[in-house]
Amino acid sequence: MESAAVFAGLQPNPGRHHHLLAPSRSATKLLPPPFTDKHHFCPLPLKLQKQSHYASYINNNAINNGNTLRVASPASNITSELADIDWDNLGFGFMPTDYMYVMKCSQGENFSKGELQRFGNIELSPSAGILNYGQGLFEGLKAYRKHDGNILLFRPEENAMRLKMGAERMCMPSPSVEQFVEAVKATVLANERWIPPSGKGSLYIRPLLMGSGAVLGLAPAPEYTFLIYVSPVGNYFKEGLAPINLVVETEMHRATPGGTGGVKTVGNYAAVLKAQSAAKAKGYSDVLYLDSVQKRYLEEVSSCNVFIVKGNLIVTPAIKGTILPGITRKSIIDVALSQGFEVEERLVSVDELLDADEVFCTGTAVVVSPVGSITRQGKRVTYGNNGVGLVSQQLYSALTSLQMGLTEDRMGWIVELK
Repeated sequence: MESAAVFAGLQPNPGRHHHLLAPSRSATKLLPPPFTDKHHFCPLPLKLQKQSHYASYINNNAINNGNTLRVASPASNITSELADIDWDNLGFGFMPTDYMYVMKCSQGENFSKGELQRFGNIELSPSAGILNYGQGLFEGLKAYRKHDGNILLFRPEENAMRLKMGAERMCMPSPSVEQFVEAVKATVLANERWIPPSGKGSLYIRPLLMGSGAVLGLAPAPEYTFLIYVSPVGNYFKEGLAPINLVVETEMHRATPGGTGGVKTVGNYAAVLKAQSAAKAKGYSDVLYLDSVQKRYLEEVSSCNVFIVKGNLIVTPAIKGTILPGITRKSIIDVALSQGFEVEERLVSVDELLDADEVFCTGTAVVVSPVGSITRQGKRVTYGNNGVGLVSQQLYSALTSLQMGLTEDRMGWIVELK
């Protein structure tokens, strides 16, 4: 399908080491991944085949050999090796990798075919819907490497369903759940060498859905692009699994009733930057937002859901249109229930913070992040002597052990790639 937004610049990343993708005398083609027999993928455009002297492909033998991603050279087949980076000092920052996934469709149509392309810049019309009217959504999930080399995804179908829900709110077509999951698999396997060793971090996966077609008047864009890129990451907060310090924001709000706070639209996050930047300038880790009507009920941290603990009771704000239905949030609730905790989803007043035993945040990036203190109108409340609370530690260990394949998946949440 022709596009008003042409993808360009898909050359190997300058200054990066591509020792894995050895140059060859003849260009090779990136074939569809072996894990699917469905035709969601098409070959690389001829132009890209000619341009890239580093293109890799799936060895045909791998189709019958455990879905192993291999890189072929004219002389031999070489199993994927890790990228040459400092795995012990990964932060939560963007690092260019090898491939991205691209799929397009027009308004009123369905997504059909996508392709893996060399990671690179994209070209958009200045009148693209995403640039002018913020018609865009994003998701976030992770891939983990086990000690045995297998690659694990955590509940990718949940991200796919949340994207579909958000797309409906934003008047956008969206990939099917199956298309989303297969595209994630393809992108992860194509960038396998960037997945950190077990225990060193994860491969953060960022799907984007955006109005890429040109539009001048306020209206849904005529064309949409679904794109996935990835980056190896370490801890989101520099403290790691250590208590963070929050400040309650009383003037600015993350979302309002009837708005888009309950979907992962791009505009939700730009709105928190001012309050977050001011908080960090004062030494806080992040901001805790209250509801915009009564200004007394907890909503979210900038990009995390929040929980409070009192004895055996765990309470979190109910999903009511202004709070993002976090997948980690949902998973923590199920894990907590399985471990015998009582969990309530309801309105949580800011006054309940004063009496809590523990407070923690959840999200894809942070997983579980214990809160050491919360400051409200100059008054600071601390939790657990600024240590990691027992409940926070217990839930963090349980969920991360499951995500990394260290414990049996009794929930049926893990998708194993190889």
